[in-house]
Amino acid sequence: MELIRCGWATSAPEYVAYHDEEWGTPLHGDDALFERLTLEAFQSGLSWITILRKRPAFRAAFAGFDVAAVAAFTAADEARLMADAGIVRNRAKVAAALGNARAALELPEGLSALLWSFAPTTPRPRPRTLADVPATSPESVAMARELKRRGFAFVGPTTAHALMQATGMVDEHVADCFRAGATGRS
Repeated sequence: MELIRCGWATSAPEYVAYHDEEWGTPLHGDDALFERLTLEAFQSGLSWITILRKRPAFRAAFAGFDVAAVAAFTAADEARLMADAGIVRNRAKVAAALGNARAALELPEGLSALLWSFAPTTPRPRPRTLADVPATSPESVAMARELKRRGFAFVGPTTAHALMQATGMVDEHVADCFRAGATGRS
């Protein structure tokens, strides 16, 4: 019997694996969440499949998304990143990634604790179709505002909401998806 998945997850093998194994699964840890925040920012204006296919190159280029290592990157590292054809070479996004690592190091509570502080605590209606899945939420608007206040860039409400979906802060698998409710979050 064929598993039913969210409609966006069926067009490429990378999407199937990402949907089935990662998307919507609660993820914690400063480095892990820095990776997802960075990749969501790089995805802005592009297809997520582009980022998924480039993720190994991003991990290599950004020192495995070790926050302290990326925060220590120099102008020479920025030039190296801009010359790396394996990643998305957008100067503003590269600069944001380096600045965001530096901002993350300044968070007394840590990046993971800050981001998870915006996760909804009350159940929500499960989206019935892809059309019912929101692009933003009050929590993602608040998260984006706080991140910007703390010096982060490329973290608007849509990017913040995509991060919340990807890291299991919200479970927005559609109602008939086999993963709906699997994480225990709503």
